[in-house]
Amino acid sequence: MAIGRASPLLRPARPEIPVLRPPRDMPRRRNFGAPAGRVALLHALAHIELNAIDLAWDLVARFGDSGLPRAFFDDWLGVAAEEAEHFALLASRLDTLGSAYGALPAHDGLWEAAAATAHDLIARLAIVPLVLEARGLDVTPEMILRLERAGDCASAAILARIYRDEIGHVAVGLRWFDRLCHERGLDPEAAFHDRVRRYFSGALKPPFNREARDQAGLPAAYYEPLGATSPAHSQGSPHPNPPPQAEEGAVPSPLNIPPSLAGEGGTHAVRRGRVGA
Repeated sequence: MAIGRASPLLRPARPEIPVLRPPRDMPRRRNFGAPAGRVALLHALAHIELNAIDLAWDLVARFGDSGLPRAFFDDWLGVAAEEAEHFALLASRLDTLGSAYGALPAHDGLWEAAAATAHDLIARLAIVPLVLEARGLDVTPEMILRLERAGDCASAAILARIYRDEIGHVAVGLRWFDRLCHERGLDPEAAFHDRVRRYFSGALKPPFNREARDQAGLPAAYYEPLGATSPAHSQGSPHPNPPPQAEEGAVPSPLNIPPSLAGEGGTHAVRRGRVGA
């Protein structure tokens, strides 16, 4: 069955709430030890997952007539389905905690990733799965640890599920990024550096979760030269309106892996989509 043609919208449909604010106007995340702080965290993550659903579907709609094989669309529909499961888990947890998605403000930064890269599939794959989703692999273990320390094991378990799935999402993005670069005569590493410098503001933030990134197949040579401690990140002109990092708040250093995740990555089967035509 042939893939149909679509005219993608500039923006996806959105509920009336939450109120969207610029990232700089968002309140700082509160202490995870307090119920209000955990609700704020889960609300922010639910908003990220809602945007992730739209970003996966936008790949299908926006690039549907690009001559890509059916396996490309199968992969991203699978990613969208998992992102929807993540959102449902977080929304349900918010309800259990006496809140709801939409109860707090959110920002529109992630969708800016779609707007900035709508003309360039290589750039979209570089920025969304290989920068923003890979960033989630770096910060989620620390969030799980802090939730477990606060006694909120139910929320921590949801984040552990999301973490494992996101390794597969990064793997899907990398597989298609590399394949499309080779098909277009581009060196993948050089293309990644070029697109990130053009469409992402500033440096990538260490510490990097090398274990999870390695499980996804993401080479350190892609991201380490663009890290905050590397002089290479100052080269090039970043996009004037790039997407912010996928999370709010500072990342503790060094990277801590909670016991609940230790050893799981080695046995977790990264979902491998059908790359062949």
